[in-house]
Amino acid sequence: MYWTSGIVVYVIAWWLVFFMMLPVGVKTPDKPETGHAASAPVKPMLVRKALITSVIAAVIWAVVYWIVASDIYSFRQ
Repeated sequence: MYWTSGIVVYVIAWWLVFFMMLPVGVKTPDKPETGHAASAPVKPMLVRKALITSVIAAVIWAVVYWIVASDIYSFRQ
């Protein structure tokens, strides 16, 4: 795997995992303020979710790299 394709795989995995992590642990306010959306989260914890996403995406990238490097499945045919 070339370094450019490795970066692309990591970025795609990161965004997919990040979008899956967004609804985890979200709590909406009991009484939203005037002008705010009722579905807006109280504490979105975006930094924590980004860090967790980075670790999970790194594991996914490592598995994809292992599959490509070990020729378990040939992508060249």
